[in-house]
Amino acid sequence: MKRMLSAAAALALLSGAAVAQTTVTTTTGTADTVEIAPEQRTVIKKYVTEQRAKPVKLKERVTVGSTVPADVEFQQLPSTIVSSNPRLKGYSYFSSDSGTYIVDPSSRRVITTID
Repeated sequence: MKRMLSAAAALALLSGAAVAQTTVTTTTGTADTVEIAPEQRTVIKKYVTEQRAKPVKLKERVTVGSTVPADVEFQQLPSTIVSSNPRLKGYSYFSSDSGTYIVDPSSRRVITTID
């Protein structure tokens, strides 16, 4: 009986966790935390695709929290995206062959990625 209760409790915890994962929160080790809902990620990806910016060729792997090389140019996020998520105000983006990155232009740190 104890095993059945434990299994039921574990199942309840797992199913609750699966439902709760609708927003991606990224913490970079600094005070920066950005939550971007899946719908907002789709809007950002669509915007970047429509801009047809040439992807940056990166010499090294870039991950969340890493610093982007000085030769990479950033584009400002448009006001339409920032108005739907004010936490993105002041951030920029760039695209490479491996994805789109949201960055803090003052520190050149990657805040999150948009796949």
